Amino acid sequence: MPLQLVRNDITKMKVDAIVNAANTALKRGGGVCGAIFSAAGAKELQAECDRIGGCKVGEAVISKGYNLPAKYIIHTVGPVWQGGHANEAQLLHNCYINSLNLALKHKCESIAFPLISSGIFGYPKDQALHVAISAISEFLLNNEANVYLVLFDKNAVTLSEKLFTAITEYIDDHYVDERLLKERHRGIEYVAGRAVIRQDEVLYSPSRSLEDVLGQLDETFSEMLLRLIDEKGLTDVETYKRANIDRKLFSKIRSNKDYHPSKATALALAIALKLNLDETLDLLSKAGYTLSPSSKFDVIIQYFIEEGNYNIFEINEALFYFEQATLGS
Repeated sequence: MPLQLVRNDITKMKVDAIVNAANTALKRGGGVCGAIFSAAGAKELQAECDRIGGCKVGEAVISKGYNLPAKYIIHTVGPVWQGGHANEAQLLHNCYINSLNLALKHKCESIAFPLISSGIFGYPKDQALHVAISAISEFLLNNEANVYLVLFDKNAVTLSEKLFTAITEYIDDHYVDERLLKERHRGIEYVAGRAVIRQDEVLYSPSRSLEDVLGQLDETFSEMLLRLIDEKGLTDVETYKRANIDRKLFSKIRSNKDYHPSKATALALAIALKLNLDETLDLLSKAGYTLSPSSKFDVIIQYFIEEGNYNIFEINEALFYFEQATLGS
């Protein structure tokens, strides 16, 4: 997928370029910077950085990757947090855009970033993450690349207390353990600790007209997707950018009417089209999927659909926080 949040050691990322959270002198530092120097080969990398001479805050320079899996290291200098009143957000935004443009200039198709300025420079992690996602998604609107935001752990993602509480309560209300779900399907329910037989219930009962159902019975996933894109008045580019999937994958879906997508891809496209829950279930069914109350991933997606929040990057932040797979290709 074009933008992916991952937990990993950035020095082990198999991409064309990784980004170093550097200092203006391009000297070996601590944290991510120190780890990159060590893994690349500190002596050789420092010698090249000394030849480059330095880098201003918000700008970016490039060096070889030496012993890293990545061919290049892009060095960018993030702002030191000063309370948010010293143009920090714009400078941090520039770090990502300038790094991405430099990667593009060197024909890099994949690039991995740390969360710049969120370490010893003191930038609040939640704000640093929002700037990163905003800048990267802005770049991806007009460019093709696979961008990884490498986070140390889920604590790098800080949901607002309101959103965290809302999602947690929604999960509590809608999530059903797989064993209990199977028993529900068998007509067994527990009341006051005792198993009782009850009438079958439908987990999801979308209301659709008979005319709509009959008219679209023979549509494949690809055919339904393309029809919905036209009905929504969107272009192909708008659709796959909103879905956080790459152009090549979308081309495969468009050119093959029998293409079978992954569930994450199908859901990402439903989000891109801003489908309601019934429409989402219809589209999923064309690929042989549904939403299950025994899957936290599915329950979280359903929460955002019901709330009318179709920002795929916000959805992916929440999925990452709750240790679920993210949406896209």
